[in-house]
Amino acid sequence: METGLLNLDVRYVRRNQSRPPATPPSEGQRRKRSPRPRNSRSAEEFGPDPTRVAPLRVAVLDRDSGFLLVLAKRLDALEWEHRELAPAVPTKRIAAMAIDALIVDPAVLGPRCWSWLERLCRARPRFRILVCTSTSTVTERVRALEMGVDDWLSKPCHPEELVARIEAVVGHRRRPERNLEPTKIGEVEIRPDQYQAFVAGRGLGLTRREFELIELLAGAGNDVFERELIFQRLWGPAMARNDRTVDVFVHKLRRKLERASPGWRYIHTHWGIGYRLAPEAISAFSVTPLELEPEDAPTSARLAA
Repeated sequence: METGLLNLDVRYVRRNQSRPPATPPSEGQRRKRSPRPRNSRSAEEFGPDPTRVAPLRVAVLDRDSGFLLVLAKRLDALEWEHRELAPAVPTKRIAAMAIDALIVDPAVLGPRCWSWLERLCRARPRFRILVCTSTSTVTERVRALEMGVDDWLSKPCHPEELVARIEAVVGHRRRPERNLEPTKIGEVEIRPDQYQAFVAGRGLGLTRREFELIELLAGAGNDVFERELIFQRLWGPAMARNDRTVDVFVHKLRRKLERASPGWRYIHTHWGIGYRLAPEAISAFSVTPLELEPEDAPTSARLAA
């Protein structure tokens, strides 16, 4: 009887394996596409992301259909496994589940929510517990955290924030070991232990995302990193058409590198493909006419023309 009850109460949600066919490029788009350089590599050739971990497994105990629908779509996009639970499932059975995180709204449990949470925390589950509910007081939040709950989030909340909190409470025990050895590229020293880059001991003031970008490009050696692959490695899901996010961050990083190390050129653009990080020393007289505005060109260059 108990097995049948559990089968009825636990509903697994699997991601949809079917994907819409990709729209083939038009003839004009094919003509505009730049030839691929010899030293460029696609996502398949770069191989699996060494920093990527296995998809998380999440269980949700909530009855808000709108919240569940939005959250399910976001978790599907991340390819996380997730399931919805019913309040009738015993806490001992939940504590034994092979999941990474449990999202629970105490309002579903009613007056017994505190005894339910206490029993679950006392069972010392291996997963993390996140409370996500509409109304709460400081006393309730403190009581839950002291009881053993890992995080508390108030509704309405954005699914991105909830996902970030799940990753924060789960990530410290799933995150792979990072190489913390500094890397020297031209005049720039990349320090993974400080999430920062330096020139002559002075930090470039990189944001977390800008540091991840320079670290990613530096790891590719002299190869071209495709824009779509950069987006997947730093932001996760597939890049939408005409998305300029990668270009904006590359522009910001390039400007900071040029200000800190004006005698070097670091990031090279391969139009229609991606970017390459390779330090090249430049001299005061090595600027090509194509890099100058017509009115800024030297007199000798105008006379020669």
